[in-house]
Amino acid sequence: MGVRSTIEPVPAPAPDGVSRSTKDGGGSGHGDAVGGTAGPGAAGRVADPGAAGGVADPEAARRRAERRAARITSGARELEQRLADLLRGGLAAAGQSGHGLWEETAARMVDAQAPGLAGRVRELGAIPGSGPGWPVRLLEECALIHLLDRAWLTADRLPAPFATTVRTRVGLPSPVAGLPVRDHWLVLAQYDTGDARLTTRRVWLYGTAGGRTAFVLSYGAAGRAPLLSFPVGAVLDGELTPHAGSGQLRAEPGERFTPVAGPVTPPPGGPVGAALDAYGSALREDPWLDAWPVTLRGVVPARAEYGWQLADADGREALPLTPDAQSRPGLWRLVALSGGAPVTVFGECGHRGFTPLAAWSPEAPAETVPLV
Repeated sequence: MGVRSTIEPVPAPAPDGVSRSTKDGGGSGHGDAVGGTAGPGAAGRVADPGAAGGVADPEAARRRAERRAARITSGARELEQRLADLLRGGLAAAGQSGHGLWEETAARMVDAQAPGLAGRVRELGAIPGSGPGWPVRLLEECALIHLLDRAWLTADRLPAPFATTVRTRVGLPSPVAGLPVRDHWLVLAQYDTGDARLTTRRVWLYGTAGGRTAFVLSYGAAGRAPLLSFPVGAVLDGELTPHAGSGQLRAEPGERFTPVAGPVTPPPGGPVGAALDAYGSALREDPWLDAWPVTLRGVVPARAEYGWQLADADGREALPLTPDAQSRPGLWRLVALSGGAPVTVFGECGHRGFTPLAAWSPEAPAETVPLV
């Protein structure tokens, strides 16, 4: 019998896809999912901080939205000027100015109620100290922020789904849209990320009948794990309602999820080349994506000159693991599971490499082995 689980509303941006605001500590760091565990059949509702409750006064809500949009527009224009000043003075100067300038700019973006922009600006301050090649990475990040700024300033001329993605990336809540999708959902992975004020839990799900991959988010205040928790490897019957936006994978869970008996089959998957193609296609829909969920079939963990990678069994192509993934115990769990033989691995493919989250061996394809 399912147990209803509720999440306390916590103010937070609603990230979509896999973005730097929810990875890499916010970034690519994946913490083991801890706390708030409900048994199989537990049901949960994620309370979206931007969607809790009804709108008592639509006109007042419209005016508030207009005022916030005006503040974000002002912040985006100020940020454009800061980027222009940086390029005019030369990237080398960024290595001498330290974090102070960018922290001040990020605070201005927070004042403008644009937390998505604030998070990206904070990353700029850390890049000069990130090792060799930092000017290239700094220029890339500046270009992405400039693209987001310009997209916000011209959002009224963009296709509606892409305009929704832009608003979400800036930091506005992601709206729920479309009809609920009922399926038997295989729980692929669950992990937490957090900062000083918020813990974010991401749960990846795969619809065994419809073939849809989706994720749900839940939040907890700093130091408190979110209440919503699904057992990795379980198959649950329930509904997910997708969020709006181009290339959108986030969904809102229904009231109840109940366990389903029967064999567990991992997502179909494909070779490394297919995973890279999928990530490239997703970037066309959302250029600010940090990673995209893919399943690699028939790959072997192998150590290369630059670190660990997952290589096609025929040796045709290989995908390096992210630096964070190479420093976690899950890597050795994956190596032991493989034993030099091909395995199926689900994870997130991005510009920094691949982060493995779950795996299956040919000998036990019904057993999902968590890697985070």
